[in-house]
Amino acid sequence: MSTLSLAARDTTTMLRRNLLHARRYPSLTLNLLLTPIMLLLLFVYIFGDTMSAGMGGGDRSDYIAYVVPGLLLMTIGTTTVGTAVSVSNDMTEGIIARFRTMAIHRGSVITGHVIGSVLQSVISVVLVGAVGVAIGFRSTDAMALEWLAALGLLVLFALALTWIAVGMGMVSPNAEAASNNALPLTFLPLISSTFVPVDQMPGWFQPIAEYQPFTPAIETLRGLLLGTEIGHNGWLALAWCVALTALGYFWSKAVFDREAK
Repeated sequence: MSTLSLAARDTTTMLRRNLLHARRYPSLTLNLLLTPIMLLLLFVYIFGDTMSAGMGGGDRSDYIAYVVPGLLLMTIGTTTVGTAVSVSNDMTEGIIARFRTMAIHRGSVITGHVIGSVLQSVISVVLVGAVGVAIGFRSTDAMALEWLAALGLLVLFALALTWIAVGMGMVSPNAEAASNNALPLTFLPLISSTFVPVDQMPGWFQPIAEYQPFTPAIETLRGLLLGTEIGHNGWLALAWCVALTALGYFWSKAVFDREAK
């Protein structure tokens, strides 16, 4: 069997293993999924009218259109916390040492985690999006090309954050530490343009919200789904995705190779 065939076979096996773990222990995934859903319902039904008025008028439906794209990306951040916890469990409970004694492709263990997490992120985004549609979100300006680009952005962003989460899980001594280390992935969307525009934030706070990966990705997704101006945010979002993917990949690989010695 060729190296490529071996890698594909073992990666598929590890992917199936990770998906089975997610199915057997759904509480973590469910808890992480509930966070963006609860925030969506809270900000729409409790703060929606007030937030919409503060952003220049309109009604609750306008705020639904504004907040849903941000919460879709926040969903990816919260989902990847489970990846960090899962990787940490594998690294600390001895299963990785057992895998290293078996005739399997070395990279398949990490790759299985990454693919499984991306799939879970996409499914979670679909579920949160369905809730958004149920409460009134509509994307009347997006055509097939825009929807395809939006899906591509979500997958790329999920891939980037997943690799970062894998690195966080590998360097964590236990699952609790992994969850804490991955907290910025759920915290950064709260200080981005998810809930209010950056230009309506205090002047000293605007650079914090602007110069981070979530804001350009959110503005790009809004532009694709709602027809708003994207500007340079599309290139910035793509650059963040590439940079975070590369950082997470080489970080994870370095830690995994170091632990093998």
